[in-house]
Amino acid sequence: MSVEVLTFVLILVTFGIYAYIGWWAKAVDTQSFYVAGHGIPTTANGAAIAADWMSAASFISMAGLISFLGYDGTIYLMGWTGGYVLLTLLLAPYLRKFGRYTVPDFIGDRFYSNKARAVAAIATIFISLTYVAGQMRGVGIVFSRYLQVDVNAGVIIGMAIITFFAVIGGMKGITWTQVVQYIILMIAFLIPAIAISFKLTGIPIPQAALTFSDIATRLGVAQIEMGLGEYIIPFQNISKLNVFMMTLALMVGTAGLPHVITRFYTVKTVRAARWSGVWTLIFISILYTTAPALGAFAKFNLIDTLNQKPIEAVRQIEWVEKWENTGLLSFEDKDGDDNLQFSSSPKTNEVFIDRDIIVLSTPEVANLNPIIIALLSVGGLAAALSTAAGLLLAMSSAVSHDVYYRILKPNATEKERLCVARMMIFVSVIAAGYFGINPPGFVGEVVAFAFGLAAASLFPQIFLGIFDKRNNREGATAGIIVGLVFTLVMITLMKSVPLLGTKSPIISDLFGINAQGVSIIGMILNFGVSYIVSRNTAEPPVEIQEMIENIRIPKEYA
Repeated sequence: MSVEVLTFVLILVTFGIYAYIGWWAKAVDTQSFYVAGHGIPTTANGAAIAADWMSAASFISMAGLISFLGYDGTIYLMGWTGGYVLLTLLLAPYLRKFGRYTVPDFIGDRFYSNKARAVAAIATIFISLTYVAGQMRGVGIVFSRYLQVDVNAGVIIGMAIITFFAVIGGMKGITWTQVVQYIILMIAFLIPAIAISFKLTGIPIPQAALTFSDIATRLGVAQIEMGLGEYIIPFQNISKLNVFMMTLALMVGTAGLPHVITRFYTVKTVRAARWSGVWTLIFISILYTTAPALGAFAKFNLIDTLNQKPIEAVRQIEWVEKWENTGLLSFEDKDGDDNLQFSSSPKTNEVFIDRDIIVLSTPEVANLNPIIIALLSVGGLAAALSTAAGLLLAMSSAVSHDVYYRILKPNATEKERLCVARMMIFVSVIAAGYFGINPPGFVGEVVAFAFGLAAASLFPQIFLGIFDKRNNREGATAGIIVGLVFTLVMITLMKSVPLLGTKSPIISDLFGINAQGVSIIGMILNFGVSYIVSRNTAEPPVEIQEMIENIRIPKEYA
């Protein structure tokens, strides 16, 4: 049975399971739709958060980033993992005790202002839309390879599937679907990694193989011979300044992601919220400690298979032919010697590989069993779909709950609110599909932009909302606007944006800081503007200050 047929069968089986769970746990009221009725068990919530978190960027793109960047790619491991520690210890318990549905809900009530609520809702939409674009791109890549269709057609197929899960089940259905998706994506990631580890090093544990075998040394020698630089030496691809700024942006951005924070509202108590974060860290650590090893294995296999090989002979390899058909792998014999050559210089490099196909192509490059190849594709889909569903719900909630219900029509019925929420999912998925077809970068990069927007807009006001009683509505509103607008403008100037007709960056950096790290300046501006404005305007009402004091006292730690 071919890889394509096996993949199609596994996709049908797993999607059938997702559809059944979504229907079984379908939302019948707004509390179920937004926060799953506060009834999700702690361990299950930890698995659902992990699946929500381990998106196409983690599953498909992160090992590819590490593969291409080497040591410097570990910024994604440090930033994303450190962000969960920050969120679990610093913010999640207090937000759960506050007991609302969404991040704009918290900001609107904490800062006693519908203007602040609306601005936070707008920030949520920008963050979620940027993030979900990366997921749509990941889904498109998987479908393009295994259904042998164009990447854009793959994105459209993914749009239809994601819409079904998000519209029917709401948060309750999505949560239980994500528990199953976590199991599937972890099995799909670990089995190929273990198989490749054993084949290359004789050690079945990828982490041990990378540490105790000579694979990293062999890869480093091969890269030096090709002029690509040592694999495990830091600051070759990214400067020290940008490593720091990007890591910090990913960390604080994690603590400001609306769709992740909402997960902590789905459990019953503050204690359960804290333990959900602990379980999440345990669950994600399995993939995050495996990704560096898989990235090294993938790079070694690609060099061994393609470098200095006759171009026509390479094109006869089955996996090469199929990935070439997707447009994500291509060759150009620039020196006319009929042999392919990797190079760090665009002028001499003859192998062009989209970083997002590294993980998906690795089992084929390693000539593993077709069932392992098919399983990996299903895991990639599970990762992308689980995160995309949570993001669509975050965007839908921002409009239907925070704008429509809390601002425009406070007397709206349950039926009206659910109707608006489901309509907004349709609108959101169309917008997400457009940016999936016209992304401003590869999957991991696009997702990093979403983290930057969260770091510059929502994180400062969530932090100040809990720990600074003097911060008021004027300060919060001004801070979010300044941080969000500054970061959006800078990312737009530093990247090509098809929607605006820019095909190349207008500027390359800001004081040496790149697009993925510039949000830290936006975050600092947010904190600074908020502090100055709030200290020069009326302090919050007494009842608001008392409410903040109550949130910080752990009376509900049970």
